[in-house]
Amino acid sequence: MRQTGCCTWIFGGEELPAIAARVSRAGLDGVELHGDIDGIDPEQAGRIFADHGLAIFSITPGDADISHPDRAIRDQAVEYYERLIVWAGRLGQPPGLPRISCHGLVQRIRPISDQADEDAHLADSTRRICAAAERAGLPVVFEILNRYESHQVRTVAEGLALLDRVGAPNLSLLPDAYHMNIEEADPAAALDRGGDRIGLYHAADSNRGAIGDGHTDFAAQFAALDRIGYDGPIIIEPAAPGPDPFNTDKGEGFRDRLEDILSRSVRAIRALGG
Repeated sequence: MRQTGCCTWIFGGEELPAIAARVSRAGLDGVELHGDIDGIDPEQAGRIFADHGLAIFSITPGDADISHPDRAIRDQAVEYYERLIVWAGRLGQPPGLPRISCHGLVQRIRPISDQADEDAHLADSTRRICAAAERAGLPVVFEILNRYESHQVRTVAEGLALLDRVGAPNLSLLPDAYHMNIEEADPAAALDRGGDRIGLYHAADSNRGAIGDGHTDFAAQFAALDRIGYDGPIIIEPAAPGPDPFNTDKGEGFRDRLEDILSRSVRAIRALGG
């Protein structure tokens, strides 16, 4: 039975003790902590989640444009990741944790200059991030997004090509069931293709709601995870119902609705053998 966690950014800036209590009540084993390196004290955060018996499996980065054609902007983005890696090392997790998630700037859906040039910049910046993480003994997972959030790396096949281009031993892929619902003709087959190069897995149903609320075939995806020997956690990343997918605040009571979504998702995962 795999461990389960959730992304903390979904709660829209709620204080960490309240988030930890919600996550624990929902029956999860840990979190993917938002990488707010200037707003979250890492030692304190580590204690808060540990006091609730929760692990910090991974880090969601803040937005940083690692493929921008302007070298100064790319350097600033890589510097953020270098600071994030130091910050993550102070969370008090076991060796090799947390995983550092990496992706391009969310909501940039077309190149500013040239696609090939920006793909090269993405690979170069990712290589630099992986080198910093390797020095700290931490793995990096590159999150595969969808066409409405990124113009780069939207399928497992494109992710595998990026891994080959970067050539970093501590880099693997982070496919997301919600994004795969948009981009992959057969998400389970995509997971099979990813094989042992998948380092983390995100889950939300086709409507970005609780697992079981949409039409995603999670039984097939969990079976694929079994076939490839994936032994990491399932990180649940839903949104409360409502407009504007890039704004977590869906009105009064949205955090309570998210807690219910997480609880129902955990039960669905267990029922499906995840």
